[in-house]
Amino acid sequence: MKQYDFNEFIERTNTDSIKYDALTENFGRDGLMPLWVADMDFRTPDFILDALRRRCEHPVFGYTFPSSAYYDAIIRWVHDLHGWDIRREWISYIPGIVKGFAFVIDHFTKPGDRIIIQPPVYHPFRLVPEGMQREVITNPLRLVDGVYEMDFEQLESIIDDRCKLLILSNPHNPAGIVWSKETLQRLASICVRHNLMVVSDEIHAEMAFPGFRHYPFPTVSDEAAACSILFTAPSKTFNIAGIVSSYAIVPNDRLRQAFYSFLEAGEFNHGTIFAYEATKAAYTPEGAEWRRQMLAYVWENVAFVEAYLRERLPKVKVYRPQASFLVWLDCRGLGLSHDELIQLFVDRARLALNDGAMFGHEGTGFMRLNVGCPRATLQTALDRLTEAVNGK
Repeated sequence: MKQYDFNEFIERTNTDSIKYDALTENFGRDGLMPLWVADMDFRTPDFILDALRRRCEHPVFGYTFPSSAYYDAIIRWVHDLHGWDIRREWISYIPGIVKGFAFVIDHFTKPGDRIIIQPPVYHPFRLVPEGMQREVITNPLRLVDGVYEMDFEQLESIIDDRCKLLILSNPHNPAGIVWSKETLQRLASICVRHNLMVVSDEIHAEMAFPGFRHYPFPTVSDEAAACSILFTAPSKTFNIAGIVSSYAIVPNDRLRQAFYSFLEAGEFNHGTIFAYEATKAAYTPEGAEWRRQMLAYVWENVAFVEAYLRERLPKVKVYRPQASFLVWLDCRGLGLSHDELIQLFVDRARLALNDGAMFGHEGTGFMRLNVGCPRATLQTALDRLTEAVNGK
């Protein structure tokens, strides 16, 4: 069994990387340690690189269709990981999950309709509908004894005839929550009762840590299957975001026919050669082993951050994720204003993290830390933060 080296440092500057080469544009300065954009600093696994190299040995890159092997790889992977038996006709390539949001909003709603989101949450959930002249209605998560929960009473109170769609983050980004089956069932029941469609962003679904079970939203009940479109991808798990390998799963015949006919009309369901090849290579027994080792390393990184901050910077609280390589840091104990917090991280500690306020005002005072990197990188980053807080 091959052992993968997640401590390896890989130079990523000058590769047109958003994470590394767009720091000035996003933070106003260079020289920062980038721990923000949700891609990992680990080497893309060799079995994916080998598959792409083999395809590159053929001298023609013509029009390409998704083969039976592509669909079979997804079907097998979803079954092995989630125990969900999906059908080939339920699957369609999409050119990115955020673009998928836009397609659903454009096809199933009209300007002036209301879209419900549950902040603090991934910012395109708000930006996409707002940019398409839809009204965003928020149903903020509740913090109960240090744990985020859905506020179902609030949700029922805000739904009216103009509400057409709820965008679900499952697992939740940025808090890393693996929603329970009971929570998702209750959400589905409310949405069906109020004729609300659900788009479930499950891009972190493959990254639930051992001990936590992810439930694909359509699997939790017949009601959930009847009202939902699911988006996911191998991109987070295997660090291939630049390849754009997203796909949709839609069990309901009515929704599927409506949505997939829209995708087909614009050829939005046509993937690239490399998307198909990378997906087939990822969704294999080799991919399962790489995923196992990667998750073990990331979990140790989470534990490292938690132990370090508990000992040396206890005013910063860690919300331990149940899935993904993103850690939600509660910095409110530092007693800083929003601007002072940004100044602390960017100007004094020279760290680039995602400002929690970008996920909604409910995230003010928080920062999102990407721990998908060598542990030595985290050590340096946390040392910088500690020194900045202590005024050294």
